[in-house]
Amino acid sequence: MSTLPLAREAASGPLGGGLGRRPALPASVAIAVAALVGAAALSLLVGARAVPLEAVWDGSHPLHPVVQARLDRTLLGLAVGAALGLAGALMQGLTRNPLADPGILGVNAGATFAMVVALTVLGTTGLAELLPVAFLGAAVAAVGVHAIASIGRDGATPMKLAITGAALTAGLSSWTTGLLLADRKTMESFRFWQVGTVGGRGLDVLLTGLPFLLVGAVLALAGARLLNTLALGEDLARGLGRRTTRDRIVVGLAVVLLAGTATALAGPIAFVGLVVPHVVRSLVGPDHVRVLPFSMLAGAVLVVVADTAGRVVLPPSEVQVGIMFAAVGVPVFIALVRRTGRAL
Repeated sequence: MSTLPLAREAASGPLGGGLGRRPALPASVAIAVAALVGAAALSLLVGARAVPLEAVWDGSHPLHPVVQARLDRTLLGLAVGAALGLAGALMQGLTRNPLADPGILGVNAGATFAMVVALTVLGTTGLAELLPVAFLGAAVAAVGVHAIASIGRDGATPMKLAITGAALTAGLSSWTTGLLLADRKTMESFRFWQVGTVGGRGLDVLLTGLPFLLVGAVLALAGARLLNTLALGEDLARGLGRRTTRDRIVVGLAVVLLAGTATALAGPIAFVGLVVPHVVRSLVGPDHVRVLPFSMLAGAVLVVVADTAGRVVLPPSEVQVGIMFAAVGVPVFIALVRRTGRAL
């Protein structure tokens, strides 16, 4: 028995926004690819100083070093945006909560707290060294949330996961603030990362985090049909032969890998995991087999566009992508709510 029609029906409620008229799949793919190429091109050519197209190909052009520097941040922006968009789609599918993002499991808070501990206690300063620490913090936080939420007869239900994650996030945020207030030097170095930025990072930093991102993406895409089944509800999913606890662990591990690594690389960038899945579902429908890969593309596009816009709004200064995406993401999210005619 195929679960896909049932999953589509279930997802059309709290998450799917109905199955209204949408572009055909080939058109959606063409739109996504064109947007990705366009965003990358703009990121290379547009900034506080415009760069002519020939500077991209001509290594002897005086502005070619500018293109090289922008290429590093563009690649990082694409990777971080894809990871956050995919993690957000996973979280909304896992919890069946349209306002969920990776922070609901304490992943971002765990990564942040672990990095602050490493900075203050261990004296770690290099981002490459902080990456495994942040991943470990994210993993411990996610496992802790799931373990606490699993206590009781019903196990780790979506509601219990959300409540436990919110409580842990509040606690970790308080401890993080306490450590920062006690160490002014750490606060100075941490505040630039805290706003969320893809600038000033070398390609070596991305290469350090890339294995974690690739493993997370593979787990996520392989779990698309698991999310379709989980959308039917715990009882029906178990009746169809799914081991829901195992499925949630697999999806949760993918979220930890994606969101934890992205947070370590670029800092906490809000609204990506929240907005992107809704935009994608309006184009391709609620089937996670389509939602997950398109969320990767859309997340990459939106982060790179936000970073590019941040370079030109207040020249010669630069608005960090975390701040810029909040300014861009809120209107997009409001427009989406109005378009679907639903209060999320």
